[in-house]
Amino acid sequence: MEKEVKFSLVFRDMWQSAGKYQPRVDQLVKVAPAIIRMGCFDRVETNGGGFEQVNLLYGENPNKSVRAWTKPFHEAGIQTHMLDRALNGLRMSPCPKDLRKLFYKVKKAQGTDITRIFCGLNDPRNVIPSIKYAKEGGMIAQASLCITHSPIHTVEYYVNLAKTFIDAGADEICLKDMAGIGRPESLGKITAGIKAYKKDIIIQYHSHAGPGFNMASILEVCKNGCDYVDTAVAPLAWGTGHADIIAVQEMLKDAGFKVKEINMEAYMEVRTQIQEMMDDFLGYYCPDLNRLNNSLLVKPGLPGGMMGSLMTDLEENLASLNKWKVKHNQPELSTDEILVKLFDEVAYVWPKVGYPCLVTPFSQYVKNLALMNVIQMEKGKERWSMIADNIWDMILGKSGKLPGEVAPEIVEMAKAEGREFMTSDPQENYPDDLDEYRKKMEANGWELGEDDEELFEYSMHPSQYEAYKSGKAKADFEADLAKRKAAKNAPAAGAAMPETITVSVNGQNYKVNIAYGDAAPAATSAPAAGAPVAAGDGEDIIAPLEGKFYRVKNAQETPKNVGDAVKAGDVLCYIEAMKTYNAIRADFDGVITAIPLNSGDSVEEDDVIMKIKRA
Repeated sequence: MEKEVKFSLVFRDMWQSAGKYQPRVDQLVKVAPAIIRMGCFDRVETNGGGFEQVNLLYGENPNKSVRAWTKPFHEAGIQTHMLDRALNGLRMSPCPKDLRKLFYKVKKAQGTDITRIFCGLNDPRNVIPSIKYAKEGGMIAQASLCITHSPIHTVEYYVNLAKTFIDAGADEICLKDMAGIGRPESLGKITAGIKAYKKDIIIQYHSHAGPGFNMASILEVCKNGCDYVDTAVAPLAWGTGHADIIAVQEMLKDAGFKVKEINMEAYMEVRTQIQEMMDDFLGYYCPDLNRLNNSLLVKPGLPGGMMGSLMTDLEENLASLNKWKVKHNQPELSTDEILVKLFDEVAYVWPKVGYPCLVTPFSQYVKNLALMNVIQMEKGKERWSMIADNIWDMILGKSGKLPGEVAPEIVEMAKAEGREFMTSDPQENYPDDLDEYRKKMEANGWELGEDDEELFEYSMHPSQYEAYKSGKAKADFEADLAKRKAAKNAPAAGAAMPETITVSVNGQNYKVNIAYGDAAPAATSAPAAGAPVAAGDGEDIIAPLEGKFYRVKNAQETPKNVGDAVKAGDVLCYIEAMKTYNAIRADFDGVITAIPLNSGDSVEEDDVIMKIKRA
């Protein structure tokens, strides 16, 4: 009897691996019938980590999007699945227990069947509670093995990890080869080892095409008992994304597996609609390099799902670095030059911080740390001179147990800064806070939403949700998109470029100014979270890097205000860059005399973010 292999379309990850944003809900609902008519998919990845946060960033309600997007697949008998970051839920930072429990109830009510639970540290203490909460919420709990290649991550390591998850109640196992650097032979042995332990356990294989292993890996895991394979559709197949369904289906058919046929007319319709979405706005956030396979990725092992945002962020970081180099009469770096430096530094940093699997958020942490090292060293400063608090939390064990040992020089740095390593359950570090967010929503007159979904969204993504509710997120996105369109479609040199656009937010029009190059935009009439404070006496506190300014990063923190006394070492505010909150601390005792920014405002390196008068 032929072994059947079923297919999943990773529509969410297709976009995340290509660029920064996801399609709008109207685009998703429009493409769903064609995906269904293709006839080859038993599962579709509809939402999860990254998807819902970026909805907020361009001003769309992710809860309404998920409900509308999952509905047609349910009606067609196709299972929907999502990506779930275990302790971190849908975000980069850890979640309290009460939010994690609400998470699965909300997602099940919205129409998501399967949750793919993963921890970048492969720490069972983070994954097992999510298995329990997911099953209590009525979802299918698919526990992931985050695949990477290191002296620690052996076949035996992964088979034993799968056994632990199965014994804890996992319904399925996912081999999450997020960077596509799993070696085919080893992946086959891992699959066989899991099936030998529990013959009827469902195994789903997820891999990225970038480094070049994944077609061989797909064939190998299927020969050893894999049940589902994640695939993509052109023009978002291959590159930093996933193998195209046509190639995978033909390969497995030739190998003697039972697979479903593809309705090619529907395939071409899906392909056409994806291209239309890219032409509409999404393509402006899909760097060309992400459309190519690149075996340079074998060495750093960076995941495909991160490469979309990495290349977009890198444009801004490289521009900022080159601005500094021009100012200091140094030659500028090209994109290729900084990429090679970055990849080499990732390979250097990774073992030093204990071999965390390079998947969200730890891939971003390692990449950010490596990029900061590169930038600082390019400026003649020391390696390790800027480590964000989120990264320290990973190093110190606050997010879970690292697979390997932290390098002695970093241990010494931690001790010198008074930082303590910990071995306790990570969840203990994050107290329940849903009641605090419930009170804040009531104070603002905001609805908790159907099945408490708005409460969930606010608690999960507080800063982004506030920017969404105020209209700031949409205004900022529209202004950025207009700038990108103008730059890409620039007329002949010397011709006039648009200086303003009009953005509609909640039925009200706002004029937004656009700046090009090094120019600063004029003041905009878009609403802000609070009026800027007039400049006062004191010394300038400047931004050490480019990003977005936030006064706090969660509901437990009290924002600093003008007139507050601060001590040296106190956290003043945060700059969020590359999905990491970098704490800005006071260098001396004093009193805050000015805060010229609002939360969510963009800042460049060396911008003044506060003034403090020395005590």
